[in-house]
Amino acid sequence: MKIAVMGGDGFVGWPTSLHLSDAGHDVHILDNLSRRWIDTELGVQSLTPMDSIQERTRIWHAETGRRIHFNLIDLAKDYELLKKWLAEERPDAIIHFAEQRAAPYSMKSDRHKNYTVNNNVSATHNLLNALVEIGLDAHLVHLGTMGVYGYSTVGAAIPEGYLPVGIETTEGETVSQEILYPANPGSIYHMTKCLDQLLFQFYAKNDGLRITDLHQGIVWGTHTEQTRRHPQLVNRFDYDGDYGTVLNRFLIQAAIGYPLTVHGTGGQTRAFIHIQDSVRCIEIALNNPPARGSRVEIFNQMTETHRVRDLAEMIAKISGADIAWLPNPRKEAAENDLIVKNEKLLGLGLQPITLQGGLLEEIVDVAKKFAYRVDRSRVPAVSAWTKDIARTINRDPEGKKLKSVS
Repeated sequence: MKIAVMGGDGFVGWPTSLHLSDAGHDVHILDNLSRRWIDTELGVQSLTPMDSIQERTRIWHAETGRRIHFNLIDLAKDYELLKKWLAEERPDAIIHFAEQRAAPYSMKSDRHKNYTVNNNVSATHNLLNALVEIGLDAHLVHLGTMGVYGYSTVGAAIPEGYLPVGIETTEGETVSQEILYPANPGSIYHMTKCLDQLLFQFYAKNDGLRITDLHQGIVWGTHTEQTRRHPQLVNRFDYDGDYGTVLNRFLIQAAIGYPLTVHGTGGQTRAFIHIQDSVRCIEIALNNPPARGSRVEIFNQMTETHRVRDLAEMIAKISGADIAWLPNPRKEAAENDLIVKNEKLLGLGLQPITLQGGLLEEIVDVAKKFAYRVDRSRVPAVSAWTKDIARTINRDPEGKKLKSVS
C-alpha cells in the first residue's frame, strides 16, 4: 500500500514508518516537526541523540534500499497544501499521529491548552474534511488513547469503544442500543482525543469514511526490530516531566541514581503496551479495515495493566533505587482499578510483549549509555492541573536545594 504517516517523526510515528516500510509499503511522512520545536521550548532533548528527519530517512535508504518520503506539512494550518498533497498522491491508507501527545504539556498554561486544542482538533478535522472534499476512500487509522474512558472505577471491564445500554421508551419498554463509551477526559490533551471520537463518528456516518480508532495505553520501551539496525535510526526517548512516560521515566531514574518519583499514593492503575507491539497493532489495524459505510472500528491497544506504585517497587527491587513519594500534580482519583477488554487485536494475531526483566534492562542500558545527556533539573513533573495544586508541587525530589544554617 501507499501509506501516509501523519506525524511520522514522532515517538510512535517514526518506528511505525520504519516497520511499514520494512514490510514493503510505500511510506510518506507528513510532519511539521513541532515535537522538535517543543524540545527547544522546554530546553530539554531526547535522551537518545536524534538526527534530522532527512538524515534518518537517508540512513534507512542506505541500510535497506527502501525510501521513506518526507513532506513538511502542518495539518492544523496548511489545509490547502494538505488537500493538494492528498489529491495528487492518493494514499491507500493514512495513519494519524499528528497531535500534541502529552497530558502534562497540555496543562502547563493557558497558552499550552490553546495550542493543544487548536493543533489536535484542527489537524483531525482538516484531514477528514480534505478526504471528503477530494473523494479519497483511504482507510484512516488514528492513534487515540485509553484516557478517553477516564480512570474512574465502575466495577466492570471497559469495552472496545462501544457500550451496550438499555433505554426505557415512553411506553415503558426497554430497547437496546450501543453508544460510544461515555467520555471522561482527565486533561486538555485527553479532551481533544474525546473530540476526535465525535468527529470520526460524524464523518463515518455522514460521508462513509473508513476509520479505525486505536485507544492506546502508555507506551514503554526503546527499540523495535528496525530501529536496532543502525545507531542513527534510534527512536526518541523522553525522560522529562512533561513527555516522559511513567515506566520509561522510572527506568532512567534508576539508571542515573535519581529517586523514583511516585505521585500521590501511586494507586493510579494504567494500561501499558511495548513500542514493538504498538507498531504491530497499527499494522494489524491497517490490514483489517472497516467496510465503507460502517461505524468507526475501535480497538483497545494495550497488553497489560499495572499500578504505578507496583511498577516503582518492582524497579526499586531490581535496581536498589529509592522511591520519592511526592504530591500529585494531576487532579485525579488517588486510587483506581482498570479492567480492559482487548480481545480484538489478540484475535487478529497479536502476541503481546509483557514486562520482562530483559526488556527493562535494555532500557536501563540505553539510559546509562546516554546518561551524560540528562538534565536532572528537568526530571521532576511540575506541570499542575490547577492553580491550587501548583502550590503543592515538589520541584526538588533529590533534596539538593541549599539548606539554611540554623
